[in-house]
Amino acid sequence: MESTDNPGSKKSQGTYSLCRDHAYDLAARARAKNVKGCTIVSETVEGSKHTTVMHCTIGASVGESKSTTTFQGDTAAHSESHATYNPPLYGVSESTVIMDQKYIGSCPAGTQPGDRINSDGSIMHLGRK
Repeated sequence: MESTDNPGSKKSQGTYSLCRDHAYDLAARARAKNVKGCTIVSETVEGSKHTTVMHCTIGASVGESKSTTTFQGDTAAHSESHATYNPPLYGVSESTVIMDQKYIGSCPAGTQPGDRINSDGSIMHLGRK
């Protein structure tokens, strides 16, 4: 994953694994569609490409975003998201995130869907309440 925030072209990148299953993916999609203050402006699917445009009000800031994910069969995806915030949100007026995903196998022992395995091996239990 690589992100760039403006102003200042502040870049960050990282690699991690996310334990997922179909139920987790469905729940994540449902949560994304029901974020407080956000509405889906448009959602299109053309072949292997899925594009979503959203409008969000976050405090005094208005955010507009467009995300496009291109699926490569059942085992990989490439996504690009671009968002603008007016006025800037926490000093960020524009953000771009590029992410490549690929299936690498079953979830490791001791993890469950929603858990994030960082590149240093540490586990964040994000999917647990």
